Amino acid sequence: MNEKKTSLAVAALRGGTVIDHIPSEALFRVAHILGIENMSNAVTIGYNLPSARGARKGIIKVDGVEFDHQTLNRIAVIAPTATVNIIRDYEVVSKHPVELPDTLIGIVKCPNPKCITNNEPMATRFDVSEHDKPTLRCHYCNHTVAGADAEII
Repeated sequence: MNEKKTSLAVAALRGGTVIDHIPSEALFRVAHILGIENMSNAVTIGYNLPSARGARKGIIKVDGVEFDHQTLNRIAVIAPTATVNIIRDYEVVSKHPVELPDTLIGIVKCPNPKCITNNEPMATRFDVSEHDKPTLRCHYCNHTVAGADAEII
């Protein structure tokens, strides 16, 4: 048998969520946002996997969980190329890229220590000026931050 094996064997999910095409450098931040360290569900993490899109990627499979839009918005800030697959009865019922809204409320901490959001009890608000490589601008102090450098709250 001289057959070359080119596929990766990972257990199929009966139901849950697969987040694919996560940039490798963002994988563990995404895992933290999902809170997988506190889950009792089965979780599979793939790191530095080859991707048909060229660069290396990460993947996270979580059994029995579908994540809300607020959680997926947090992921879109640091991993805008990620895709979300919803699995039910071993079938993909929904597949879509994460979508970064035009405005983020209560998701990112402003890095400006003088910003009112760091000194008063109020939600942060950022306007997204670029979606491909997210650039965020604080609505209150106009401070900008790259999505990859954003502190997710």
